[in-house]
Amino acid sequence: MIFTTKAEYGVRLLVELGRQGIDSPVSLKAIAEAENLPLGYLEHVVALLRKADLVESTRGARGGYRLARSAESITMDEVVVALEGSIAPMDCFFDEAESRVSCSHLNDHGSGCATKLLWTRVQGSVVDALRRTTLAELVVFGPARERELTPLTH
Repeated sequence: MIFTTKAEYGVRLLVELGRQGIDSPVSLKAIAEAENLPLGYLEHVVALLRKADLVESTRGARGGYRLARSAESITMDEVVVALEGSIAPMDCFFDEAESRVSCSHLNDHGSGCATKLLWTRVQGSVVDALRRTTLAELVVFGPARERELTPLTH
């Protein structure tokens, strides 16, 4: 499953906002500079996050964006859905109209989609991992913790 830059940049944007806290609005320009991201694209991404009620904006000289709620209450599954639209391992696997897992191989001569079990499990595992990961965890994650995830080579 490959997520687009919308998900990557959106999560990075949220982490920066989480580092600032819920009370301090941050300009998109500051986030773009801190994360070395294109400002124009961040404007598109933040609009999706606003629509999902994950961030809110403040106008004016000291305006900017901040989290709409605490980082502990924001889970990565809702972020990815807000930015990507769905979490599906295959294009043929998600029914947008019904927002549910579905197989589009209906005319397969009655044999059923032989791979549906596999892709259902993959999708379930990815959604579960995203659901269990909060923004707060990503905010405190740093280089020292990153070393814990690096596999040892012998």
